[in-house]
Amino acid sequence: MQRLFLFLFFLAALWCCQRAATPGPGAVQFDPQQAPYPKLSDYGFFTAVDEDGFAPNAGVLLYEPITTLFTDYAHKARYVWMPDSVQATVDDKGVLQFPDNSVLIKHFYYPADFRKPDEARDLIETRLLMKKAGQWEAYTYVWNGEDTEAELNLVGDFRQAAWTDEQGRARTVEYVVPNKNQCKSCHNQNKQLLPIGPKVRNLNAMLEYPDGTRQNQIAKWQAEGKLAEGDWSARFTALADWADPASGSVEDRALAYLEVNCGHCHHPEGPAHTTGLYLHTDFKDQPAQLGICKSPVAAGKGSGGHRFGVAPGRPEASILLHRMQSDDPGVMMPEIGRAVAHEEGIALVRDWIAQLPGDCQ
Repeated sequence: MQRLFLFLFFLAALWCCQRAATPGPGAVQFDPQQAPYPKLSDYGFFTAVDEDGFAPNAGVLLYEPITTLFTDYAHKARYVWMPDSVQATVDDKGVLQFPDNSVLIKHFYYPADFRKPDEARDLIETRLLMKKAGQWEAYTYVWNGEDTEAELNLVGDFRQAAWTDEQGRARTVEYVVPNKNQCKSCHNQNKQLLPIGPKVRNLNAMLEYPDGTRQNQIAKWQAEGKLAEGDWSARFTALADWADPASGSVEDRALAYLEVNCGHCHHPEGPAHTTGLYLHTDFKDQPAQLGICKSPVAAGKGSGGHRFGVAPGRPEASILLHRMQSDDPGVMMPEIGRAVAHEEGIALVRDWIAQLPGDCQ
């Protein structure tokens, strides 16, 4: 009888432990010692992820960069979570500095019809960037065919995605889910894995939140206790929205697009720093750094036979545009993160080059 009692007591204790490990409504569970968890639902970041949308749990805050990274036309939904007792700060360049145990969450999905983005959709992957003991780590969760659960995937995957675009055209792509090592290719500054998007000037804009309120994102982060007090919005001018002609000139929007899509590598602290090509709005007044009349460091297949990175007034003679348009893995830029060319981004960069004055000798 005593043995039976001890056995039943052990089963009850085990059942309680297992139940305690299951996130409940409004309760995020993030233990840096246990993460990454095998399933996305284990974290409890969302009370629901279904056809009705993403329902973030308490403390999980939606955010949206002004200009976003292109990933084969995938739509994205971004969220941040951090412990209640801590908050992010801002460095002298306007980059958000996150405390340990912060998590950045990004869903990648395709609406069935881009003209109805809030209706039926296909979830592809959810990426987590989590900061543990001062270092960022990247983990990818791939959704099942029913969009009911996403499981940890470290080796990458290929998924067929199909949608109807804004012009009513049927589109398809073989979407590439990156492996863990590929994440470091873009999220690399001074050989450290770091977030790309969360900068004051790329968040300094109004956003409509799930509760129907509309507020400046920097002010919202501060109101939610996720960002230190400071007049950050006034100090760091908002980046142009590449897709909105009202947000800036063609040059401003093109450089914003290039910074977000290319500048994480083509930067003095990025993996492509040896090229001397810095596609970043900080170099707006330094034409050579932007590739204008600049010969490539290493000529070859990627140049397409052209002499200059950017040939003023001659988009068709510019290496930059040649590589953006290519789908050849040995030529295309960015090297990873896309399988198809971004037609709208290319059109904007073409317009910028076409209006540049001068001529290369």
